[in-house]
Amino acid sequence: MLGADKGQSASLDGEDLAIGIVRARFNDAITSKLAQACVAELAALGVAEKHITVITVPGALEVPVALKAMADSEDYDALIALGCIIRGETYHFELVANESGSGVTRVSLDHQIPIANAILTVENEAQAWARTEEKGRDAARVAVEMANLMDDLL
Repeated sequence: MLGADKGQSASLDGEDLAIGIVRARFNDAITSKLAQACVAELAALGVAEKHITVITVPGALEVPVALKAMADSEDYDALIALGCIIRGETYHFELVANESGSGVTRVSLDHQIPIANAILTVENEAQAWARTEEKGRDAARVAVEMANLMDDLL
């Protein structure tokens, strides 16, 4: 929903955090821009470049398994899923959107690691481009906020 009030955390400090990012290459121009916005926002929040790891996978369905490998390493305070699924003429859109989202959530819950899910699910390429930069920045902010929250809770 446009204009939605997402609220704002009082303080987003990423100084001592390690963040892992998994980016799907499918719709590469869009996901590359999503990753650029995300990494730039992480840097603005104080996450050191050397503590940001970006890996790529073929598509959104492969994102969860790469996230699981990163979570298994226990090297990260939070993870970020980036991708772009554009509706086509077949049921494939629903399958990829539902299964990738379910996989991301399962990894997060199984490993008790926050994962900011910025796998875009859109009707067309124009919608994807309209959301790319904002969603990349949002994912960075969510990852930092949730990593700090989990540190406080655990």
